[in-house]
Amino acid sequence: MNPSSDLVNKLWRLCAILRKDGITYQQYVTELTYLLFLKMMHEQGREDDFLPEKYRWSTITAREGIDQLTHYRRLLTELGDPENKLPRRVSAIFDNASTFLREPVNLAKLVSSIDALDWYSADRDSFGDLYEGLLQKNAEETKKGAGQYFTPRVLIEAMVELMDPQPGEVIQDPALGTGGFIIAADTHIRRKTDDYLDLTEKQQVFQTRNAYHGIENVPGTYRLLLMNLHLHGVDSDHVLLADSLSPAGASLSKADLILTNPPFGPAGGRPTRDDLTITHSVSSYQLPFVEHCLRSLKPGGRAAIVVPDNVLFEDGKGKQLRQKIMDEANLHTILRLPTGIFYAQGVKTNVIFLEKADEGASKTTQEVWVYDMRANMPAFGKTAPLTPEHLKPFVEAYAAEARQDEGEEGRFRCFTREAIEARGDNLDITWLRDESETEEIGEPEDIAAAIMSELQIAMAAIETLTAELEGEDEDALVAAE
Repeated sequence: MNPSSDLVNKLWRLCAILRKDGITYQQYVTELTYLLFLKMMHEQGREDDFLPEKYRWSTITAREGIDQLTHYRRLLTELGDPENKLPRRVSAIFDNASTFLREPVNLAKLVSSIDALDWYSADRDSFGDLYEGLLQKNAEETKKGAGQYFTPRVLIEAMVELMDPQPGEVIQDPALGTGGFIIAADTHIRRKTDDYLDLTEKQQVFQTRNAYHGIENVPGTYRLLLMNLHLHGVDSDHVLLADSLSPAGASLSKADLILTNPPFGPAGGRPTRDDLTITHSVSSYQLPFVEHCLRSLKPGGRAAIVVPDNVLFEDGKGKQLRQKIMDEANLHTILRLPTGIFYAQGVKTNVIFLEKADEGASKTTQEVWVYDMRANMPAFGKTAPLTPEHLKPFVEAYAAEARQDEGEEGRFRCFTREAIEARGDNLDITWLRDESETEEIGEPEDIAAAIMSELQIAMAAIETLTAELEGEDEDALVAAE
């Protein structure tokens, strides 16, 4: 077992301590975020750069009992207070921080256990891998909530490999979650450039300060995001706590590359930004997010976007959006993902790969290649996760110099724009008989998650249709006046 995996398992076992104090998995990871940040600053010798002397790791370990818990509570408040003018990453990670711990003995056990772990490693990414391992554990254990922002690492790495981010590119994720995509993109670029040493000084400055942009709209997730970026050495100056469907999303820098897994389901209201033309009245996440991605790309920019099935087949606004994408970009590949690979959801998803055309281009998409990785695949889940070997055939087919249509018995097929138009611009294309559909779905909680996700998609579709009908009524009233 590698050192960071061993630490992850040891830290996760400590969760049993806090579960007795009524703390959830999500709260446990948040509590660990505070303590691990302080501990890691101590281990890395960086406390002078970030923390006042009276609020460092040693000030916690030097106390006992109620005094320790009282000091810890005060520390959380002070580190998150903007009046103290601490470095942004500190004040943001500790913003509105408070402990979920009620019993001094539980804090003492947690602190002593963390302090006793062997933290030494020469690997620059060891702390980052440790923290990402904790996030993955949280997603595995939490059927509701956590998996919504944790995309399987193997899928992220495959998407990044195929998109091949380059030094000097502006890379964006408008639904950051815990930052998996931009961390993987940065790792990819570092690997290509000898950890940036092959770059000029000007290029290094760009990579460390201006390359990565994005938005996360959930404060608790934003805290985990900042910690994850910090531990991986990725700058967070252009990472915002905001709503991508608000004016903040419209203000994001135009991107050379977008990598994202947007949220889905009802959004609780229409977008409040004024630049969306097709989805401005849609009260769900998935369609407006896809339009954002198209609008936010520079000419020639690339995107790989995880979307639920309804984005590929929904009528009305969905169809109009697909037509806009195929007219203004080359929507060249669709990967139909297997079910069960996202920890909290049973939703059926795809990855769409596109490249935006130059201004004025029309009917840019000439053909769409569809890879069916869903039909006749094993049942994925916590005990049977997606692996690189599962994705390897798609990666090889995607990257081939001359793509081959594998016919009705194969997984990779090509469909012309004319054939797609004849289908009513429906891109939910299947041809393989899926024998696995007759197999048992799985555990009751997995069945419930699958039903819930389908209901969310259905509710989003109903809200979209309702908004369209309301829009037509408003247009009719204006015409009558």
